[in-house]
Amino acid sequence: MASKLLQMKSKAVQASCFAAKHGNAYYKQLLEKNKHYVQEHPTIEKCDLLSKQLFYTRLASIPVRQEAFWKEVDYVKQLWKHRQDLKVEDAGIAALFGLECFCWFCAGEIVGRGFTFTGYYL
Repeated sequence: MASKLLQMKSKAVQASCFAAKHGNAYYKQLLEKNKHYVQEHPTIEKCDLLSKQLFYTRLASIPVRQEAFWKEVDYVKQLWKHRQDLKVEDAGIAALFGLECFCWFCAGEIVGRGFTFTGYYL
């Protein structure tokens, strides 16, 4: 166990050295590659305009997302109507998905309480 810890520590040190040595070049390369997305003269007015564009673009996408949601609901309804034809694999995937959602809910509750393990979830 201690040898694994030392190996992991040495790997972390190597990764840190690599990032320190090549991080600045990667940053410059990334900015150069994506400079057409950067606003040249960032003013308060331009930032306000961009935030409004983002907000209203997302607001305009709600009907499309709502339609996709109702298609998914209809698909689940059809699956439920024909549940006798459901395979074990499909039921297992659905059960795992439900378990994953519950675990994320529990993890969110624990994080929201400041990483304290109190309450009735244990």
